[in-house]
Amino acid sequence: MRAALKDGREVALIDLREFGQYGEGHPFFSVNIPFSRLEADAPRLMPRRSVRCILFDDDDGIALRGAEILSGMGYGDLYIMEGGAPAWAAAGHTLFKGVNLPSKTFGEMVEHQLGTPSVSADELHAMQEAGREMLVLDGRSAAEFTKMSIPGALSCPNAELTYRVGQMVARGTPIVVNCAGRTRSIIGAETLRLAGWDGPVHALRNGTQGWRLAGYDLEHGQVAARLPEVPAAALKEARAQADRLIATYGVPMVTLAELDQWNADAHSIFRFDVRTAAEHHAGHAPGFTSAPGGQLVQATDEKLAVRGARIVLSCDTGLRAATTAIWLRGMGHDARVLRDAPIGQTTPAPCPTPADLSGLHAPGTLLDASRGMDYRAAHIKGAAWVNRAHLHLRRPVWSGPITIVGRDVALVNGVHAELTQQGHSNLRSIPSGPEEWRKEGLEIVASPDTPDEAECIDHLFFVHDRHDGNLDAARRYLEWETGLLAQLDPDERAVLRPPVARA
Repeated sequence: MRAALKDGREVALIDLREFGQYGEGHPFFSVNIPFSRLEADAPRLMPRRSVRCILFDDDDGIALRGAEILSGMGYGDLYIMEGGAPAWAAAGHTLFKGVNLPSKTFGEMVEHQLGTPSVSADELHAMQEAGREMLVLDGRSAAEFTKMSIPGALSCPNAELTYRVGQMVARGTPIVVNCAGRTRSIIGAETLRLAGWDGPVHALRNGTQGWRLAGYDLEHGQVAARLPEVPAAALKEARAQADRLIATYGVPMVTLAELDQWNADAHSIFRFDVRTAAEHHAGHAPGFTSAPGGQLVQATDEKLAVRGARIVLSCDTGLRAATTAIWLRGMGHDARVLRDAPIGQTTPAPCPTPADLSGLHAPGTLLDASRGMDYRAAHIKGAAWVNRAHLHLRRPVWSGPITIVGRDVALVNGVHAELTQQGHSNLRSIPSGPEEWRKEGLEIVASPDTPDEAECIDHLFFVHDRHDGNLDAARRYLEWETGLLAQLDPDERAVLRPPVARA
């Protein structure tokens, strides 16, 4: 398997364990497609059905069942890693804790090799107290900004920094970029630096967690202001800036006509629109899905599972696509920019048909396929929590008609498919949640300790409350993040190459 990861051919290394198990330890380049969501997530993360795919589990047989499902979906080049994750560790290879490993490790390497300037929470606080002219920009998503933010900061997701900052502050103004931890602070600051911002740029060391650990309060519930519009003159400059970056960093470009000539049976092709979700919704190039660039760089493993795939990025001026491509290429991806991207118009999505909730009152067995922590928070009284992986491994016996509920359609469908495979025929699936259940007059209860941590394999408990006031968890997380580079082996390290301008 190690040889397959570096032979230059496309490969998808898929961890079929549930999210919590994956987060407790997995090979560096593996991508999580939980068995509970396999049919829903595999086509999005592995669009080419002939891609070489290596599956593994906890040495418990889930991979064999997963291979049966994928084969039935048309995937034809499937392998199972003998012994699963335990065998990987037994062979002396690292199982990395946490998620978004390539992105976060790459951020640490960028800081180390490019010497990213940074300021501590104490230094930033002193600058603010002294009334220094400066701008603090939060490079996360708007939703994350609303959850918690540095006092005085403005929301500007990373991919928007070079595109919008000229409309937010006068040129030459010092800028500090922050995130919740480290990666997007570093990548955001370096994005402004590589684009030539003509003022001091710093990353906030350790982000909002570092701010809290220094004893300063965060703001909660701040609504991200609407990003400023970019006037025509600035759009022209953005296109020129994109051309400079593309030439400086050797980013390949492709036209729609050329893209249409690519053989989707020979290459895995991902098309991402890296503008904001609202811009994508208003109109986008045909076949391009929304993946705002800052989040794509931060969590590439949530958008694609195929190493060696071709990634084409689209935006209006090329600037946001260019900066995103530079970072993706630094992580070893074949990322390209769509030339002269057409924006086009979208067709409104059809409204979903409301679920028939009358079956919730029918007699029989009631199962809740929600995530474990959601079940803890609220479920119908008498409903049993169920996870698809548990179903396969334990095969519980139920009599009478079975009704499956849950917040996530994919999880409900996965449980339905597994029970069908086990021979159950009298099944009803009613995707729904507490709001619908209350309207039906059903009694809703909580169970703070059920499922327990051992059972709740779909939740990652590893420093899960680091953003909710647990300072010890924040310390552990930052120690984990800064220690990632030291865990890499030579093959893993060789893939990550921070960008260097061409001579």
